[in-house]
Amino acid sequence: MSRYAETLDWLFAQLPVFQRTGGQNYKIDLAKTWAFMEALGHPERSFKSIHIGGTNGKGSTSHMVASCLQEAGYRVGLYTSPHLVDYRERIRLNGQPCPEDFVVDFVERWKPTLQALELSFFEMSVGMAFVYFRDLAVDVAVVEVGMGGRLDSTNVLLPLVAAVTNIDLDHQAFLGTTRAAIAAEKAGIFKADVPALVGERHPETEGVFTAAARAVGAPLTFVEDLQLPHTPCDLQGSYQRKNQALARAILGAQSDFPVSEVDIARGLLHVAAQTGLQGRWQVVSEAPFTVLDTAHNVHGLTETMAQFRAQGSGAMHIVFGMVGDKDAAGALALLPTDATYYFCAPSIPRALAAEQLHSLAAAEGLMGDLYPSVHAAWEAAKAAAGKGDRIYVGGSTFVVADALTPKSAS
Repeated sequence: MSRYAETLDWLFAQLPVFQRTGGQNYKIDLAKTWAFMEALGHPERSFKSIHIGGTNGKGSTSHMVASCLQEAGYRVGLYTSPHLVDYRERIRLNGQPCPEDFVVDFVERWKPTLQALELSFFEMSVGMAFVYFRDLAVDVAVVEVGMGGRLDSTNVLLPLVAAVTNIDLDHQAFLGTTRAAIAAEKAGIFKADVPALVGERHPETEGVFTAAARAVGAPLTFVEDLQLPHTPCDLQGSYQRKNQALARAILGAQSDFPVSEVDIARGLLHVAAQTGLQGRWQVVSEAPFTVLDTAHNVHGLTETMAQFRAQGSGAMHIVFGMVGDKDAAGALALLPTDATYYFCAPSIPRALAAEQLHSLAAAEGLMGDLYPSVHAAWEAAKAAAGKGDRIYVGGSTFVVADALTPKSAS
């Protein structure tokens, strides 16, 4: 086993992540993150940043912004979560993942501090990213919020722009049970005199964002109100139009790093190639049409299912799995009843058992069989589908992660 593999084994064993195991790792304040920043010499103060949160689309928006800044010639750090195949996807410089040796050396150097502070996996990852950006002297870092905003470990930044994509019911056990409560947590990234952008208006959240921005003295803009151009983008999901509008607004809200319209157009056309983004309406085959998408809640699945239904007229095959703390009934209610289903569970402890998903799906009139893994389900779908048919693989970020991981490594 390589030193890198051993390091990751230690990290996942010693510091279980919220994304894998659930809520026991959700922290109630930023005290440990601030203590870690102090120990590291406050790397968060060493670079300029753009901070992006929200329920859906924050990862895509972050990659769009990073791609446009790279196209303009800047040295761009990018921090996102979770990763799909390799942990190093979370920490990038101009689209390239940080080296394995950096991860190994960072953990070896700081392991006593990680243990003494009892840091969560996410707190550790944020510190690692910020040290990487400092050490490699990025011009600007685009930083995606992990969950929420107010108490998220990334919220030690004082950014050039703070943006929220949209609000929907997700992570209710931690962020609140209403859109208004969740919006209040997301708005926690707003800072005094820092432009605050919100991608979408909603009657339940508009007042929350307005009040939060006023309370801290942040100039607020709802991006829906702006007349922004739309240009071709390699991220093909129909929902990416809103993400593109927000990305453009973010770039325009700051003046430290000017980006021309030519650079924006080129950056948007090559997001995946320049930043390594995967899993967002990722078409992996045309015959049969096969798409992987990480949409995992009602808001996201509403968008992707509408687009999938409109994608040709062949028979639909849907490889589907979820994690246990999502609104499975709400998600399943959005799926077409005239599709064939291949139910599975992603390979994480937090997964919803395929048997339970199958039972819930049957109540919604969704028919299909159970499979022991994502790859087994996908192989069955490919075997059953004709060249003119359609295959959708999704329901969870972790289903897509399993699909993208080679079978020998999964």
